[in-house]
Amino acid sequence: MRFGETPIDEATGAILAHSWRANGVNFAKGRVLSGDDVAKLKAAGAESVIAARLDAEDVHEDEAAATLARALAGEGIEVTAPFTGRCNHFARDAGLAVVDHARIDALNELDESVTVATLPPFARVEPRQMVATVKIIPYAAPRTAVQRALEVAKEANQPLVSVAPFKAMRAGLVQTRLPGTRDKVLDKAVGTTTKRLTSLGSSLVGERRVAHEAEAIAGALKELKGEGCDIFLIAGASAIVDRHDVVPAGIEEAGGEVIHFGMPVDPGNLLLTARLDGKPVLGLPGCAKSPKYNGFDMVLERLAAGLPVGRAEIVRMGAGGLLAEIASRPQPRDDSEAEGEGPQQAPRVAVLVLAAGRSTRMGGPNKMLVEAHGEPLVVHAVKAALASQAVEVVVVLGHMAGEVRATIEQAIPAGARLRFVVNPDFADGLSTSVRTGIAALGATIDAAVVQLGDMPGVGAPLLDRLMAAFSPVEGRSICVPTVGGKRGNPVLWARRFFPEIARLSGDSGAKHLIGEHADLVCEVEMTGEAAVTDIDTPEALAAWRARSTP
Repeated sequence: MRFGETPIDEATGAILAHSWRANGVNFAKGRVLSGDDVAKLKAAGAESVIAARLDAEDVHEDEAAATLARALAGEGIEVTAPFTGRCNHFARDAGLAVVDHARIDALNELDESVTVATLPPFARVEPRQMVATVKIIPYAAPRTAVQRALEVAKEANQPLVSVAPFKAMRAGLVQTRLPGTRDKVLDKAVGTTTKRLTSLGSSLVGERRVAHEAEAIAGALKELKGEGCDIFLIAGASAIVDRHDVVPAGIEEAGGEVIHFGMPVDPGNLLLTARLDGKPVLGLPGCAKSPKYNGFDMVLERLAAGLPVGRAEIVRMGAGGLLAEIASRPQPRDDSEAEGEGPQQAPRVAVLVLAAGRSTRMGGPNKMLVEAHGEPLVVHAVKAALASQAVEVVVVLGHMAGEVRATIEQAIPAGARLRFVVNPDFADGLSTSVRTGIAALGATIDAAVVQLGDMPGVGAPLLDRLMAAFSPVEGRSICVPTVGGKRGNPVLWARRFFPEIARLSGDSGAKHLIGEHADLVCEVEMTGEAAVTDIDTPEALAAWRARSTP
């Protein structure tokens, strides 16, 4: 890649490295300069620009990031669209991040242009939490570096990053008593254990309180086994101090087998692992009575995720096993997480499909219902939104609301993440539909893409690319698609703009807000004019139908 000062007459096709905002020109860095862009820069007085030009042996940052991110991803991972050389992995479900530490290190050693950052191995993740990010540092990566990285990704036929989802377990708890043991203490342990299990999607289905004797423990285990438990927890009134102590003796008397005693984790050193009829048994350390994260949690999480926890796995928990001084470690059972301190989540973006207009320029039929390439225009729009990474799709109805809704429901399978709202004021202009859609969104939505129902060229990849560009922290709060430098629809709006959108009037939409907040606008270059073409007239519809493919 060639980088540096580029004469303006040689800048067509180059990637702008520094933003240019002067004399009526507002170009963000990363923009691929078109001939028209160069003409505008020259008219604004630019004689040269700092730019990057790719050579034949370079792979553009977005292509390289997306290719590598897909190759790294295993089960339970959702890969976002690339933007500015970054492609993220998010967890589909709650579980544990499974990361091949050694191969991640090997990949990061290949070339400074290619980087992969992940959560620590076996980190607990929630749905839509970021697990890993692939970032190409410059505007392009050497093709040889990308190829070597792909070879590392394919080694051992194992993914480098995946999520093992939690599976429901039916747990039985045995608590032992010594003279002086108070029921209040045992009751508290039941509550703490129940919360632990519930946070993993599991449940406590049986409890026994018996004397601190091997025979009594064995009897309790046999009873719980008969109740269909698939994991057994034993909280002794006295901590286990030897492999032949009362708790392990009780397990063996019940027909079980001790696997390992002790673990290099503090707190949690005195945990014992065993098996009973092929099901896990844990002799709990004293710290298990506390809700604070400890070695018991590390083992319980892996068991809930269906991962092996034998001697080999336990003895490798020492690196990172000093938990006593980690005051900031998130507590999975604590619902009072401070704002801004939680895990990085995928933005919750909704798509609003506007399908309420009267189609006056169409000269007769409701354009939402006219067919192009086998399906009504509005169905094209809804299917694209549902195929995207949006968490919700809201269709705003108005003119011929019943017919439009019926057409969509006939084409979309039941159970889709789709809602309908009706705009009673649709005759008063586009802004009323935008307001109606925004008002229908829940408090957890971070942003909304306002998608016109008459743009069949807008596909899921375009919507996903807008969502990938969205990053309020980096100043990208309004994301606008462009083709050849020309702005179009749909537009993504951060939640902070919802109140302003709610005050819109007339038929102009929210375009003026883009001008008022130019510093927060991110232009997202798309391919093909069809992507930003709407069908307003019979002539536009005929031109669209004439295309060989939608």
